[in-house]
Amino acid sequence: MKKICTLFAVVLVVLLVCAFAGPAAASGDADLQRKIDLLERQLNDLQRQLTSQRQDIEENRKKTESIGDAAGAFEKIAEHVTISGLIEVEAGFTEDYDGNDESDIVLATVELGIDVDLHTYVSGHILLLWEEDDTEPVDLDEGYITIGNTEFFPVYLQAGKMYVPFGNFESHMISDPLTLELGETRESAALLGLEYAGFYAGAYAFNGDIDEIGDDNEIECFGLNAGYAFENEQFSFDIGGGWISSIGDSDALGDALPGEINDHVDGLAAHAIISWSGLTLIGEYVGANDDFEAGELDFRGQGAEPETWNIELGYTFAVGEREAFVAAAWQGSDEALALELPEDRWLAAAGIGIFEGLSLAVEYAHDEDYDESDGGTGDEADTVTVQLALEF
Repeated sequence: MKKICTLFAVVLVVLLVCAFAGPAAASGDADLQRKIDLLERQLNDLQRQLTSQRQDIEENRKKTESIGDAAGAFEKIAEHVTISGLIEVEAGFTEDYDGNDESDIVLATVELGIDVDLHTYVSGHILLLWEEDDTEPVDLDEGYITIGNTEFFPVYLQAGKMYVPFGNFESHMISDPLTLELGETRESAALLGLEYAGFYAGAYAFNGDIDEIGDDNEIECFGLNAGYAFENEQFSFDIGGGWISSIGDSDALGDALPGEINDHVDGLAAHAIISWSGLTLIGEYVGANDDFEAGELDFRGQGAEPETWNIELGYTFAVGEREAFVAAAWQGSDEALALELPEDRWLAAAGIGIFEGLSLAVEYAHDEDYDESDGGTGDEADTVTVQLALEF
């Protein structure tokens, strides 16, 4: 820019000199006139270049301001929106009850969570889930609004699609515990909750998919949960329980039962989780509180009253700067043959963090089927699962 301005000044001086040199010199020197014409053309070119550069500078200034505005907008969004995710790839090797061998590599889980804090007392949660051969295409697993903030006030309200608080289901294992297989319940519901000084409680309602014969399609399913949790640097525990008026609306039982049944069967859940210096002991029970009708869920020719439990011991420790764990569990079920659950399951697992957010784990599971007198095979099955998980 400075060089262009200097050249512009030199050309201007030359033109002025030529203009006042007099008619005699101009008429006597045609070559000088040609040089003057050339300098005029160069001056016009320089003016056009100068105008173009000014336009470029103005456009760059506007772009810079636009980028700054966009960056500021993203910063404001980041203050209110949190994105998290989980990717799990698993390799499994199984020998089933019939002695057949199977193996496969699957993209077991992909989760994408979006949490939005619109206000101190208003937030939203969305969880998208993809599971190979199960939730293809992507499923909206959770989506609810929370009104309240227990950091400032103990009572809150949640409304939307959620896993209602029936059962705890904590585990070190790769596979889901049998308690989850029986009791996990995802519904569009409304939950009124309380958290205060370690105590927690909730009451919820939803319109389930399983109706009583002759009833209208109404909100007629309810549940309660309560417990107490404590934690310090060395020791923690969580003891709680829950009741649901229709355990038949759990994900597993909802698939096994007909759309209409004679009477809703309520369910009970209880758990205790105790941790001390890396050791964690988990005990959990989930079961129906009464029999279903024989034509609805059968066991030995009579109505089934399915129940499950999980007893698990795990130890978490450091390997260098990496966190590792080992764990063992005994899980079992009763009158749950129609749900294709084993009567007994013995598990062992170990895992280690590789990098931040990336972990590797392996699990061995030994299943024992119900006896032939119960309608099962009386046989055993073994499964080895290796999992590579990325969490962010």
